Amino acid sequence: MEVCHLNQKQLASRWDVREGTLERWRSDGIGPPFMKLMGRVMYRLQDVEKFELASLHSSTSSRYRSAEVSPCR
Repeated sequence: MEVCHLNQKQLASRWDVREGTLERWRSDGIGPPFMKLMGRVMYRLQDVEKFELASLHSSTSSRYRSAEVSPCR
């Protein structure tokens, strides 16, 4: 299985949030798991997609049940 990674800038662009928002979320323990490699923050794409799927809602009162995470492209 190939593992793809996103850096902070790529994830901020994907979610249309500021990099500072991701930094604050990491400090507060919000968002997908991340890793630090030689001072660089990286997110595994599979963790990002899993977090996105877990965040889906079909209504304001219930979560959306979806299929699997897509493989790395």
